[in-house]
Amino acid sequence: MEKKPLLITDTILRDAHQSQAATRMRTEDMIPALERLDKVGYWSVECWGGATFDSCMRFLNEDPWERLRTIKKYMHNTKLQMLFRGQNILGYKHYADDVVDAFVKKSIENGIDVIRIFDALNDPRNLEQSIKSCKEYGGICEAAISYTKSPVHNEEYFVNLAKTLENMGADTICIKDMANLLLPFDAYSLVKKLKENIKIPIHLHTHNTTGTGDMTYLMACEAGVDIVDTALSPFANGTSNPATEALVATLKGTDRDTGIDLSALTDIATHFRGVADKLKEQGILDPKVLGVDAKTLIYQVPGGMLSNTISQLKQAGKEDKYYEVLDEVPRVRKDFGYPPLVTPTSQIVGTQAVMNVISGERYKMVPKESKALLRGEYGKLPADVNEEVRKKAIGDDKVITCRPADLIEPELEKYRKEMEEKGIGKSEEDILSYALFPQVAEKFFAFRDGEKKSEVSEDSVRELIVEDLSN
Repeated sequence: MEKKPLLITDTILRDAHQSQAATRMRTEDMIPALERLDKVGYWSVECWGGATFDSCMRFLNEDPWERLRTIKKYMHNTKLQMLFRGQNILGYKHYADDVVDAFVKKSIENGIDVIRIFDALNDPRNLEQSIKSCKEYGGICEAAISYTKSPVHNEEYFVNLAKTLENMGADTICIKDMANLLLPFDAYSLVKKLKENIKIPIHLHTHNTTGTGDMTYLMACEAGVDIVDTALSPFANGTSNPATEALVATLKGTDRDTGIDLSALTDIATHFRGVADKLKEQGILDPKVLGVDAKTLIYQVPGGMLSNTISQLKQAGKEDKYYEVLDEVPRVRKDFGYPPLVTPTSQIVGTQAVMNVISGERYKMVPKESKALLRGEYGKLPADVNEEVRKKAIGDDKVITCRPADLIEPELEKYRKEMEEKGIGKSEEDILSYALFPQVAEKFFAFRDGEKKSEVSEDSVRELIVEDLSN
């Protein structure tokens, strides 16, 4: 097999600070480095989507659309990339097809080139509209496989899913290993199998939560992976992605040499080290996220899900039940049909495990999100669910078997009319912000338009930090 230079997507403007600093890097912290980032020679720079959209308005009083336009103004040569949750867009529920279509259109119009589209359940039906819209409006469609481990998630499963996504129109396939569970030799085998069966490029995304990320990338390189995600060193490793500089240096002079100048990266890293230091001083970047947490390999639970579990147990005065909850998580996951643990399913499974333990009876308390998952509102679960549990949770409710979004009427005009009645918003982009986060957007519009100062509650801070680290 012919070896080509490894291509790099740098996550410094999105996943890196989302993973380590609760998505709190401001646009003003990015601007001084943008022109230099543009000259590095990356395949793309991930700068938008995920939790950045919410946090811009909720915590930073910034317009996420304006951030994107600003980045595009300084970066003309490098593709800008975003993370997109399929039918969930950037929110936590399914939206109507017209909202998905409009959001994709406006994202591309405002500067996005590559859209990485994933679904928490790996249900291709939840990616249909996103992929169709991305292709229609000229974007590069990167369809993602949410990687996980279970009795049903094996190489054959992932290869078949990748074939389906390729046939749906994907331009690249991403292996999205959000919890850093893909071990080095498994990565070699999976990438090799995908390269044998898929014609389009393979892009690998992992973190360094368990300390295996660098080795995983090196083995994937040997197997022929085309692109990987790394983060500049000031926001790399731990819960973030492996460091860009380390991989570039490792491959220099080999047949996978990235061609990137290490000294150029060092220069840009100096700027972001100052940003990281500022966030540490503010107490936003906690040094704990920089370490290795091998528990993830044992429990297969993302770091943010562990944090959420501890927080929930503290509130209930049941911190001594921590390990009982960790033991309960895989049982709930099995009952629920082995969903990958990524936003929003990681929160749903984790919360249910906590309730099962603290109530003293399994499924005595079932939150509405668990019921929705078992009812099929999020899509098709990867494996059969425990029908006794489903019956206890939703009774005789009918289980959805069609594409969930087929049951949602068009919504865009409804949001437009709501905003007109309230006299808020100025643009099509504002309507989309409101559609995803009505209360947050309304407060932000009031602040932006000079009516009152935006307020942030402790609950909303905790909620977003949990989401940040699970994605």
